[in-house]
Amino acid sequence: MMEKMIFGRYVPGDSFIHHMDPRSKLIFVFAYICIVFIANNTITYGILAVFTILIIFISKVSLRFFLNGLKPILWLVLFTLILQIFFNREGHLVYHLGIVKIYSEGIRQGIFISVRFLLLIFLTSLLTLTTTPISLTDGIEALLNPLKKIKFPVHELALMMSISLRFIPTLMDETEKIMKAQMARGVEFSSGSMTNRIKSIIPLLIPLFVSSFKRAEELATAMEARGYQGGEGRTKYRILIWKFRDTLALLSLVLVTILLVIFRA
Repeated sequence: MMEKMIFGRYVPGDSFIHHMDPRSKLIFVFAYICIVFIANNTITYGILAVFTILIIFISKVSLRFFLNGLKPILWLVLFTLILQIFFNREGHLVYHLGIVKIYSEGIRQGIFISVRFLLLIFLTSLLTLTTTPISLTDGIEALLNPLKKIKFPVHELALMMSISLRFIPTLMDETEKIMKAQMARGVEFSSGSMTNRIKSIIPLLIPLFVSSFKRAEELATAMEARGYQGGEGRTKYRILIWKFRDTLALLSLVLVTILLVIFRA
């Protein structure tokens, strides 16, 4: 399960993407999420796909690793595609069998939405794959720093988000261990009726919740023992430095945005 999990993991590397400032990565990802919705035809989605694959290539993270990590959510992508195909009634009729009617616009929108979904997953996953949780915390805190003037708990929010990302792989690993232990005791997770499958999840959820609460309590105790009292008066060991590579990355996104606007139907 861990080999198939990409979101929340960090893969050490020495690439251009790994050495970028976490602030520029966060700005890049948020801007990318916005410009994805500019695409509305084959050319614009093609531009985004090529751009995303190029970023993955520059990051030196294996594309096969991304594709393997996509398997757990592939059913969600297929479900979205099927919904669009069978329930979108726009365009001309392509196929008709009884009550089943498939329209051209349903196929088109289904493919585009699925591609958009995949591109967003790839790039947001790349953020955590190439950025350590600590760097991500520093980047989020630096970007939200102006909100401190209105007494917004910026440091605490950044810490919570970082811890959440950090413990996603840990929870997945814990889930895998519990599943193997339950399967050794005769619990079947992939066979039987739907009702039996749902019932079999209960022996998995209860120990997982107990383990999660125990881990959270241990983390809180460790932080308290080390004198953690929030962001007030804290100094920084890691200094964030904005370099030319960060500006270059954002300029490339501006160029892609211009191309999308030009080729937008």
